[in-house]
Amino acid sequence: MAPMLQTVAATIQVSIAPVFLLAGLAGILNVLVGRMARVVDRARQIEKLHPLSTGKEHDRHVWELRLIDRRLSVINTSIALCVSSAVAICLVVALMFVAELVHLDIGGWVAGAFIVSMLLLTAGLIAFMFEIRLSMRAVHVREELLELDEKARRMGWLRRE
Repeated sequence: MAPMLQTVAATIQVSIAPVFLLAGLAGILNVLVGRMARVVDRARQIEKLHPLSTGKEHDRHVWELRLIDRRLSVINTSIALCVSSAVAICLVVALMFVAELVHLDIGGWVAGAFIVSMLLLTAGLIAFMFEIRLSMRAVHVREELLELDEKARRMGWLRRE
């Protein structure tokens, strides 16, 4: 027995919200991949300077390369979690169609898949926030380069985390 057009249309209407969520996840993934590309570019720059440096400059390069390595791991984790969330959303949509077309009562499975997708997305966004905090360590200008006098230090112009 072929599914009625109304049944398919109704299922498509119900699945619109998860599909919009997929579009939002695509945007998040675009940002994450862009950040990863910038971090990789910075790593390549430092890797070129590393063998030519000595003393404090060399130590700074080693420190930054270690931070970059950590950031890449965190970004990769965030991407993996967000992609897993997107896969779970796709599963939600597929289960909705299967349930409607085959007349299965699997609302619990659909809800469970949606909850899993939200937990994965939440974890991915937390990892993203952690990566942003890591990136701020490398962005702050070193105190010795700011050449702040004692008055500027007292006024709090020197940032410390």
